[in-house]
Amino acid sequence: MTTGVTRRGSIPAAMAWMIGLSIALSWVPLLGGLVAGYVGGSKAGSMGRAAAAVFLPGIILGLTVFLLGGILSSIPILGAIFVKIAAMGVFALSFIHIMPLLIGALIGGKMAE
Repeated sequence: MTTGVTRRGSIPAAMAWMIGLSIALSWVPLLGGLVAGYVGGSKAGSMGRAAAAVFLPGIILGLTVFLLGGILSSIPILGAIFVKIAAMGVFALSFIHIMPLLIGALIGGKMAE
């Protein structure tokens, strides 16, 4: 006898799994991102929620650096230099890491559906 209960995933839980596994598996260049994305995508429950769980941490990190950079830019020279270097570093690391994470998340989300 089946009850017809649908299994729904959670975007915050998927984000937490992706961030935690990305940090733990950072020493494995491409495979770490794929594994973290797959696990996070399966926790998300669908491909749409998995894609949202991939992009939301990047948006939050970008906004945080932007807002904190505004605070540090009040220091004339040091703040301006730090803001530019931090923004370029965040963008480069996010761009390098997002492709394997997104591919793994889409595969995990599709498998969870």
